[in-house]
Amino acid sequence: MHRGLRVVLVVPVFDEERKIGEVVRRVPRSIVDRILVVDDGSTDTSREVAKAGGAEVLEMGRTVGVGAALRAGFRDARSGGCDVIVVCAGNNKDSPEEIPRLVDAIADGADFVQGSRFLAGGRSGGMPLYRRIATRVHPLLFSLVARKRVSESTNGFRAFRTALLDDPRIRLDQPWLDQYELEPYLYLKAIRLGYDTREVPVTKIYPPRALGYTKMPPVTGWWSMLRPLVLLGLGLRR
Repeated sequence: MHRGLRVVLVVPVFDEERKIGEVVRRVPRSIVDRILVVDDGSTDTSREVAKAGGAEVLEMGRTVGVGAALRAGFRDARSGGCDVIVVCAGNNKDSPEEIPRLVDAIADGADFVQGSRFLAGGRSGGMPLYRRIATRVHPLLFSLVARKRVSESTNGFRAFRTALLDDPRIRLDQPWLDQYELEPYLYLKAIRLGYDTREVPVTKIYPPRALGYTKMPPVTGWWSMLRPLVLLGLGLRR
């Protein structure tokens, strides 16, 4: 336990056999009590690599989408009695060594902590041009809908108190959250419901393109990230 908190790291993965082992290796075991890799129907050896590094693997059995995979990971972590869930990417874009920054903010009173590459002390690199633009525009739109200024809203490196999942107003079980919608939805709901949300600086370095820097399609993927802003902003979804 770190500062009295039991911490579970949830890592969604899909065909990342060349990267997931490094993600697991870099996790600070003095902070994280469980590493839970959620395999979203990989066809390579991602599961075996993760297990060899000491992670637990939750197998979805087929590809269901990152939102559905995260939801299953949250459910598993919650049933294990943890206090804090941390999420990071399975493709080695995040720096697991920075998990203490997220967890310490929770220990200091936050309910939800968003990692931001754009704060002072944060760092980014290797992003294609369209992502550099999108990751700047999305927080502007997000801030308008949330009515709170944020510097980062698309970065999946974040942490939150498991107790948030007990709030019936946060409905992660909705089918329209199966893809990339779930993460901005959860952040937006946490803000709009009055939870203590904070940002901390983190590193986000994309791997070389030859290794595959993302599985997210540039058009449909970004629409998935925008959908919660549109639907919640217009009151069409809860």
